[in-house]
Amino acid sequence: MIDVTRIGFDPLIGWPWLYALIAVAGLAWLAYLILRGRAWLTRGLALTLLAAAISNPAIIQEEREPLPSVAALVLDRSESMDFETRTAAAQAAFDSLEESIEADGAFELRIVESDTQSDGTNLVAALEGAMADVPRDRIAGAIFVTDGQVHDIPEDTSRLSDLGPIHGVVVGDPDRGDRRVEIVDGPNFGIVGETAEYVIRVEDPRAASVLLSVSLNGGTPALVSVPTGEDTPLPIEIERRGGNVVVIEAPPGDEELTLANNRTAANLSGVRDRLRVLLVTGRPNSAGRVWRDLLKSDPSVDLVHFTILRPPFKQDITPIEELALIAFPTEELFEQKLSDFDLIIFDQYERRGVVTMEYLSNMARYVDEGGALLIVAGEPFAGPASLARTSLASVLPATATGRIGTGHFVPEITEAGQRHSVTAPLSGQNWGGWLRYIGADAKAGDVLLSGPDGAPLLIVDRVGDGRVGQLMSDQIWLWARGHEGGGPFAELIRRLVHWMMKEPELEERRLELVAEGDTARVRLRTVSDIAPPLVIETPEGRRMTPDWREDGPGQFSAEAPIDQLGLYRAESGGLEAVALNGPANPREYADLRSITDILQPLASETRGGVFRANESGGGLPDVRRVGQRGDAAGGNWIGLRERGAYAVRSSTSQPLLPGLLAALLIAVLLILAWQREGR
Repeated sequence: MIDVTRIGFDPLIGWPWLYALIAVAGLAWLAYLILRGRAWLTRGLALTLLAAAISNPAIIQEEREPLPSVAALVLDRSESMDFETRTAAAQAAFDSLEESIEADGAFELRIVESDTQSDGTNLVAALEGAMADVPRDRIAGAIFVTDGQVHDIPEDTSRLSDLGPIHGVVVGDPDRGDRRVEIVDGPNFGIVGETAEYVIRVEDPRAASVLLSVSLNGGTPALVSVPTGEDTPLPIEIERRGGNVVVIEAPPGDEELTLANNRTAANLSGVRDRLRVLLVTGRPNSAGRVWRDLLKSDPSVDLVHFTILRPPFKQDITPIEELALIAFPTEELFEQKLSDFDLIIFDQYERRGVVTMEYLSNMARYVDEGGALLIVAGEPFAGPASLARTSLASVLPATATGRIGTGHFVPEITEAGQRHSVTAPLSGQNWGGWLRYIGADAKAGDVLLSGPDGAPLLIVDRVGDGRVGQLMSDQIWLWARGHEGGGPFAELIRRLVHWMMKEPELEERRLELVAEGDTARVRLRTVSDIAPPLVIETPEGRRMTPDWREDGPGQFSAEAPIDQLGLYRAESGGLEAVALNGPANPREYADLRSITDILQPLASETRGGVFRANESGGGLPDVRRVGQRGDAAGGNWIGLRERGAYAVRSSTSQPLLPGLLAALLIAVLLILAWQREGR
């Protein structure tokens, strides 16, 4: 304890009024001196004594307990510290500084570590949290032990001046290089089929350009050469609705701290503008209106529907103006604007001279290049005018046998259909029967529904970049009309059409990867009984091979522990999936160099310093006590301010100018002034 005596003031009026009174006293003294009044001294003394009495001075005796100044030692535990020997060097430097500060005995030391789960190195937040309950007049300063990559330093560092001085001790090899790629700018969503513009940047001081691998949704990568150190535009075509993952990879450079930042990714949400469908009905039939109503009920569908009522070769005496018909725009539909359609449906169509063989060849190329074709077979499909007897047969998964079966039967989901995404959710339901079947032999693709005696009823196939479906009956409209309780007409067609539109959630062979927290979860959907081996690649290139667990027909899942932020990749049987654990571009991997540039402005603002430790964490500056003002760092020393804070344990007060004494003295001075002026 320390005894201290001081003079204190407890004004009888507010301080502003007291200041005003003192100012008046000062002006009075000045006036009396200039004008030389006869009682200038006594009046000035009286006014001064009045101001002194109102300020209520007292002699205060205090018993004070000195309080130690509080210093913080902050250790960087972020992922960037795991490279080279940074973790060991930082721990050695931390232990040495801790020992030096505690040996001094003048400081209360608070130990702080950064949050290992946050995106980036947030040492300032850790420091502010540790000092939140410490009065600012007790803070001695802080020392960061880090690799120099600190991500939460504010632009206005002056607000941290009351936490200073803040010093940095940087570990790591300053000459070690690292190639890295980053996405500077890019959209979050776009229209399917259109191009999204990204801006990328590759940093590598040892190369003029780098050949990047760019892939979308785990597909075949494209190679793009970009200059280093420059923002480079990169167009990406959006291929599907929903989530799209853009992955950009750079090969290893001459020097690498890690390959984790050679790969970056972005999530791009695809939005389908409108689904353009061409429906060609070969002749009026019971299913025509059902198909039209189903497609028109979806506001996202632009439907063009033609029903062929009168073939061009038909001759009669009916005047054209009375027919009220238009010529079928075959050239416009099947040559000029064929690629504008997302899906083409032929409902019970037969060759009647409307769509020529040349146009059918165009349609086969349309499918091979990514289009979608659905054939709803009727009786004409079994005859000589069948589409199966044209060049379109090259893309059809089933050929006609020429047989037309009649009689009651109920469609059944096949074994392949139990695993296929189109029909698997529809199993276990009671369906109404159909009355006609068009005989066919499946030569490719997957048979999802079967008819009488297991004959193929619904067949789907991938052809080139496109997709084809064949329904070997014209009776599906019975389900829409509720015959025998009906069936999942709308749901089946919706799922079939969306599969043909390559919607990711309806892919029959699909690999999904989700990386969250400390677990990577993988799901596989396949039409096979056996799941191919699974390989998961971590951001650093390490491979894991977890075992599959069967969840149902064609459904498999697996899990693996993970401990890093960044991009993970899964591969199984030629299928690939990518997922991000944490943000798309973790700040922790954006720059892994050991640098002092980031900490220097903060240290300069708070009058601290930035120093380098050697490879083993040695070669540290001395830790010294410094005063309240001035710089707190030198050539080879770190200063922590000794604040001299204290707590008052007891206090007594004795007035210097009691009110009665003050009033008496003021009265005496005023009487003397009157006496002087009255002479």
